[in-house]
Amino acid sequence: MNKELQKFKGLGVAVVTPFLPDGSVDFKALESLVEHLIEQHVDYLVALGTTSEYPTIAPPEKEEVLRCISSTNAGRLPLLVGVGGPNTNAVLRRMDSVVAFNPDAILSVTPYYNNPSQAGLLAHYQVIAEHSPLPIFLYNVPGRTSCNLKAETTLRIAESCPNVWGVKEASGNMHQILYLLNHKPEDFLVISGDDLLTLPLMAAGMDGLISVVANAYPAEVANMVHLALADQYIKARIYHDKLFEITRACFKEGNPCGVKAFLAAQGRIHNVLRLPLVPVSEELQKQINNIVNHA
Repeated sequence: MNKELQKFKGLGVAVVTPFLPDGSVDFKALESLVEHLIEQHVDYLVALGTTSEYPTIAPPEKEEVLRCISSTNAGRLPLLVGVGGPNTNAVLRRMDSVVAFNPDAILSVTPYYNNPSQAGLLAHYQVIAEHSPLPIFLYNVPGRTSCNLKAETTLRIAESCPNVWGVKEASGNMHQILYLLNHKPEDFLVISGDDLLTLPLMAAGMDGLISVVANAYPAEVANMVHLALADQYIKARIYHDKLFEITRACFKEGNPCGVKAFLAAQGRIHNVLRLPLVPVSEELQKQINNIVNHA
């Protein structure tokens, strides 16, 4: 496998954006969180993804968040940056603006709201790949976009665009995922975008995970993923079982509401989100506090 591709095997963390009580970005907490993730041996960082509350962050703030993550990381781990959206030309413009921060690759979600056909998705990614100065990872998350990138289309993109290095697959469609794993090119990564299903998906051949839960439990998720990559599934299952209820609680009332509740209970951030997102219910917060206190 291409040596550069190896950087994205393992555990990536979709970094949350901490906010202060007044709703502004808490850069001190963001710096601290990035340092903690690096110390806990995650393999790479993902900035400005879904978990960052990307749609609620103004363009100048996006630049400052990316600058904070990039400067704190200081090249220690590979950096993947979210650059996607429903407007292909806008994606191209945004892509140009992130290059100054020296990311290693771009993560580009399928166009949402427009509900393009498979032909439209193919054309969208071919144009992005043609213009991108950086490698690209596709991101398929139909639960959020109402747009499913089918395995056959992913394979066509992989074959026609050599700078598309892989896909973050979060469809939850096992038939589709298994078809993709069985037909993908050798130098093409298939990365889990679903914390709860990661261990069985890695047993089927996935190359790792871009995780939400690892914001709060980086060491445990890293151990599970690294053991699975080493084919030590009995040992990996110990961490999978430990993380099972944590993961269920994390997503029970949406992302990143759950993981921010965990991070707040751990004292790492304020439990502040931007509308239309709100903190988890009192009942779920009590459950999360109990998990944290007995971990």
